[in-house]
Amino acid sequence: MIQTSTPMRIPDAAKSRLNILFIAKNALWEGEIHPEDGNHALYHREMREVLEGLGLKLTLAETHDILFDPPEGIDFVFPLLNRAGFFNSEMLVPLLCERAGIPYLGANPILRGLSDDKHLAKRAAVDAGVPTAPWAVYRKGAPITEDKCPNADRYVIKPNNSSASWGVEDAYDWQGVKAAVRRIHDDEANGGQDAIVEPFLTGSDVEVPVVTIDGEPQVMPMLIFRQADPSHLRTYYEKRDLVDRRQKYSLDAFENDTLVARIDELTRKVWEEYRPFDYGRFEFRVNEETGDVQFLELNLNCNLWSQKVFGRSAVMAGWTQAELIETLLAEGLRRHGLLG
Repeated sequence: MIQTSTPMRIPDAAKSRLNILFIAKNALWEGEIHPEDGNHALYHREMREVLEGLGLKLTLAETHDILFDPPEGIDFVFPLLNRAGFFNSEMLVPLLCERAGIPYLGANPILRGLSDDKHLAKRAAVDAGVPTAPWAVYRKGAPITEDKCPNADRYVIKPNNSSASWGVEDAYDWQGVKAAVRRIHDDEANGGQDAIVEPFLTGSDVEVPVVTIDGEPQVMPMLIFRQADPSHLRTYYEKRDLVDRRQKYSLDAFENDTLVARIDELTRKVWEEYRPFDYGRFEFRVNEETGDVQFLELNLNCNLWSQKVFGRSAVMAGWTQAELIETLLAEGLRRHGLLG
């Protein structure tokens, strides 16, 4: 686990010299909760305020447009424009940065794509020897056939590249699965998506935040979304605080020493496929009664809001939110030789 005395600093000279482009959908947001993006707008506003508080020279943008013809003097990009409303948008900011020759925080485009594709991420986990429940991917335009669907009493169906459980459904038989897959494929508002089908696993999600310090990934304190009803399927609206979910689950410190050690070991196996990635959140489904642990997915360039997993974990490690963000940025700058 990470040591509490290790947050990184950006030298004052580097702060004065470097111009950081912060790009996020709600980078200029000044209000409270957003009617569509929910707490994501508060998160982006907080991130901007933290970066300003660090005394950095900032350029702000809310769309990809700024990177098609970048202004002079951008030295580094802090990208949070992960979900931009079109298929595989996770990869566009790092691709545009590569095109422009501007260094950026986070993994390179192909690794961002690998992690964002839940099917491929599960394949990588299986290849690393990490327990992963069976699943099936149904690409848009490919046949939807029952033969590759895993056997289960209950299924979870969701877009293969979704975040915050957008578009998630459950079903109890093949007809329900097939109908849910078709809805995801035919969702014109979101351009149509690939779908992934998994057995529903009773339990709770354990979240494993990972930061990189001096080139070495470090596991931060883990948290658990402990569910009042382990059979409840968490939704986008709950995760974005657009509906009340206080009675359904809570985000708590995960303090089962035996399972923490096991999940730490599995996380280290998974992350080898993605280095260097600067930071990310790895997720496992855990049945606390049986001790069963299954890899679910990972999110590179994930949510860093102080009220979510990363921010809560930072407090548990003895860090402030500003120290967390400065550490991530300092590591990215160090890796690209920009600290001076």
